[in-house]
Amino acid sequence: MKYLTQQVIFDLDDTLVHCNKYFDLILGQYFEMMTDWFADFGPTTAELRSKQVEIDVETVSSSGLASDNFPKSLIATYRFFSNKYNRPADSFQEQQLMKLGLSVYDQEIEAYPGMVETLDTLKQEGHHLFLYTGGDDTIQQRKIKQMKLDAYFDDRIFIRQHKNVESLEEILSRHNFDRKRTWMIGNSLRTDVLPAVTAGINSIYLKQQNEWLYNLIELQREMQQSVLTISSISEVPPVIRSSAQQQHKHHG
Repeated sequence: MKYLTQQVIFDLDDTLVHCNKYFDLILGQYFEMMTDWFADFGPTTAELRSKQVEIDVETVSSSGLASDNFPKSLIATYRFFSNKYNRPADSFQEQQLMKLGLSVYDQEIEAYPGMVETLDTLKQEGHHLFLYTGGDDTIQQRKIKQMKLDAYFDDRIFIRQHKNVESLEEILSRHNFDRKRTWMIGNSLRTDVLPAVTAGINSIYLKQQNEWLYNLIELQREMQQSVLTISSISEVPPVIRSSAQQQHKHHG
């Protein structure tokens, strides 16, 4: 069957490899420490959680996906409750929180089921694969190396501190993507789907079970209609294949 080669851009964290579950793990430890430290004042885990999320989302909105955002949000939450209860903040405890927050990046990298098969299939079918990820250069490079992802993406890897409409637009324009044949696949409505729809490329939303609040936004109705939602990465190749075949028909 003849088809047109597609340009397929993958997000990394929580699309190809696990990410969120490690943050949840560290947050679990964090809430235990906080509950212990503030035992005399008794803030509930729900109060701690909602303050941390609020601070975390604010920080990312202003400073992008820097690796120290997360530990900083733990410390800022700690300071908020120290102020609230008039309990002097302790610099040793703050150092512990910095260390705890950064330890999230030392976790073993784990691929989502179907990652290798999906990338293999797309590569064998002759599509061009790109990786577009947000965050700290060193940390993301380490994940890419550990997962040997350059076997699929070579040097077609983009790492950006801010992952937004402007960043994606800049990549698409600079590298002459043919937008009708370009796909963005990712788990974030905010940083993957919205920019893709805005840029006029095809978008596949990989809906994950526990999504980071920052990633969840409401899409306008007409946008929702142009986005395909899947729940497993293994659903990607058949979608790309059938679209590529249809495009070939129209071209032929």
